[in-house]
Amino acid sequence: MTPDAILESALYVDDLDKAEEFYGEALGLTRIAKAEGRHVFFRCGDGVLLLFNADATEVSPPAGARLPVPPHGTRGPGHLCFRASGEEIAAWRRDLEQKGVTVEADFKWPNGGRSIYFRDPAGNSLEFAEPKIWGL
Repeated sequence: MTPDAILESALYVDDLDKAEEFYGEALGLTRIAKAEGRHVFFRCGDGVLLLFNADATEVSPPAGARLPVPPHGTRGPGHLCFRASGEEIAAWRRDLEQKGVTVEADFKWPNGGRSIYFRDPAGNSLEFAEPKIWGL
């Protein structure tokens, strides 16, 4: 057996309100769930982006919690790459810069495909890339 897709990806942030504003307004993702002080979740295509406050997810759920999700998480910046066509990447670059988001890198990969890199308010490295960077 082999998994056929990634259903959800998680990043860890230090300020959920800033993260919610960035992912909702700068990236236009639709919020689908929120637990004050713990997490905010967004729909992203066929998947889900989970943004967690690391402090709230490093410990076991309280006794009697509705869902017994085990502790998980990390500290420090992570990385997430969003799929985009070359034309979409050009449009994303313009849109991000108009919104005051600094694009750190913009280049073509040796095997084809373009990527742009930028950061969210928590310092996570985000990327828009053409699938052909992975031969897709």
